[in-house]
Amino acid sequence: MTYVDTSDISAQMFITVLLLLLIIAPLISLGVLRLFQSRKKSGLLLIVSGIAVYALFQIIMYFI
Repeated sequence: MTYVDTSDISAQMFITVLLLLLIIAPLISLGVLRLFQSRKKSGLLLIVSGIAVYALFQIIMYFI
């Protein structure tokens, strides 16, 4: 068993992945779940909010 060298990962990349796993992915997956439950309005709202959080984060990361 070998170890993975993570010293090349920048702090920005780590924060991006962390944000993706903690905020964006659950919003989109809950939106898909709501669509399967035939709740179209709340499902689309969750998906759109996940995309909006991603776009906002990309804008913030561009200026940092």
